[in-house]
Amino acid sequence: MPALRTALACVALVAAAGGVTAGPAQAAPLWSGRYTVVTYASEKIGTSVAARQPEPDFSAQYTFSTSCTSTCVAVAGDGPAPTNPTIPQPSRYTWDGKQWVFNYTWQWECFRGSDVPSEYAAARSLVFYAPAPDGTMYGTWRTEILEGLCRGTVIMPVAAYPA
Repeated sequence: MPALRTALACVALVAAAGGVTAGPAQAAPLWSGRYTVVTYASEKIGTSVAARQPEPDFSAQYTFSTSCTSTCVAVAGDGPAPTNPTIPQPSRYTWDGKQWVFNYTWQWECFRGSDVPSEYAAARSLVFYAPAPDGTMYGTWRTEILEGLCRGTVIMPVAAYPA
């Protein structure tokens, strides 16, 4: 689980260094430009049976733009749509004073076997990215699957690298 250790170490480093200080919305670091976003699905953990199902890592490139009024929001655009159409689009991350956060509800596609139709179950996710000094973002995608065979949690490390 090297990516998980790296992500957690970087988040800890940012936190230990005091992170980015909270203050006016304009004090948030801009998340702007082209980024390669990686989800380390091969390193997922959790209580759901889905956390134990093998899955490859996946990545895509997006262009982020940040706008600030009373809060700062970074929007991921100009990238591929998710394979699951119930994930809200575009992804909108809100600055909470330390990290970019995306909180949403959707339908988890629970794989039940190669010859069995997938089961869709209500889920809620919390994704966060904490900025590192080099412009990279590290964080976690935590999903709580609320019902069905896959009920439980799935937690995956994530990162966003300037492209």
